[in-house]
Amino acid sequence: MAEARRPATIRSVDPAGHLIARRRAFRTRLLGWYRGAGRDLPWRRTRDPYAILVSEVMLQQTQVATVIPYYSEWLRRFPSFARLAAASESDVLHAWQGLGYYARARNLHATAKAVAGTDTGTFPDSVAQMRNLPGLGRYTANAIATFAFGKSVPIVEANIGRLLSRLSNSELPIDSAAGAKLVWNVAGALVPKHDAHTFNSALMDLGAVICGARQPKCGMCPVRQFCRGVDPARLPLKRERAATKMLTEHHRFTIESGQLLLEQSQDRWRGMWILPRLREAPSREKPLYRSEFPFTHHRITLTVYRGVPVSTAPAHSWFPLESLETLPLPSPHRRAVSYLIARDRQNLCSARAAS
Repeated sequence: MAEARRPATIRSVDPAGHLIARRRAFRTRLLGWYRGAGRDLPWRRTRDPYAILVSEVMLQQTQVATVIPYYSEWLRRFPSFARLAAASESDVLHAWQGLGYYARARNLHATAKAVAGTDTGTFPDSVAQMRNLPGLGRYTANAIATFAFGKSVPIVEANIGRLLSRLSNSELPIDSAAGAKLVWNVAGALVPKHDAHTFNSALMDLGAVICGARQPKCGMCPVRQFCRGVDPARLPLKRERAATKMLTEHHRFTIESGQLLLEQSQDRWRGMWILPRLREAPSREKPLYRSEFPFTHHRITLTVYRGVPVSTAPAHSWFPLESLETLPLPSPHRRAVSYLIARDRQNLCSARAAS
């Protein structure tokens, strides 16, 4: 009796088997390319776990070019865990403004306090201990372990995940449990026992420089002979996103005797200062300012109306205009404040010139 054929789909059980079987040759080609084409990034010139943690947290959801000036200024302002731990939340948020996703700054601040509060005041070199610190997930802990302590552990961020999905021709959504497990398993099988930080940097740079999100440069890829991607540009697949919600938020601009009224946010931008909120738009009044900005799964229209001096709520405070640069304001509100103050000054100059 003829043996029954296995289903054709059995090939998908180990889509990266070819890559893992030839991992030594893959590493040789990858590292040869990296020696001549790797990016010179400031956080690659140090093994200080604090500096590396700062870079990794900043790079979450933010492009390298945007991070570099923030990284340098942050280390000048808070050069160590102890100095960051001693800073106020207001100072921390002020230094972070413009990078967005402010929970990252709060977690970084909390981590600094946790480290500074230990008997030794030093950052742990154990991945398990790192994972107990605020905001340190698998990727961040492994990144510090490999880049600061030279440990042979895999890392998977957006660039590496995209690269490994394409090399494997994975049809699993990368943001699903199965898809994430696949790329982490492949990364773990590929990472060498020695000089893992160089290998992981090379993987990351290949994903960023050659295997880009929109237009992969397959003709220039040093490891194209290892790639099974049939249509690399469509990979990695992702689960369908929730529809973007459209919101409109109303605020007021109240200025008197060279002072501006602001409200300390208790929710989205907790701890930061925003223009005071209005429950609804004033009837028969046109906004002074309108702008749109994205926020996670929302697109928010910010409208600002002229306010009049009123008794302030507990979360409200008056600030001299010259002190605004020292306050942490989220970028949409800082842009609105800058525009409206400049407009008021221009109107005042025009009125004086006309009189």
